[in-house]
Amino acid sequence: MKTDTEIKVEGTKALIKAMGTVEAERYIALMAREKFDYTKWRKTMLPEGSVQEISKAAIQHRGKATKSKR
Repeated sequence: MKTDTEIKVEGTKALIKAMGTVEAERYIALMAREKFDYTKWRKTMLPEGSVQEISKAAIQHRGKATKSKR
């Protein structure tokens, strides 16, 4: 089992890899200052599906967004 610190470090690295440093920091700041119910947020804000399915959809979306900026 991972320690809390290991989970925080791994999560931060994943955010930075997925979003870039600035957006990852903004995301963390937004989540830290808001009171929210994670379970409710998960049900309403994230798409349904497995982690693999959500990841695949995010990668496809990012590819489309990158192409449209060219």
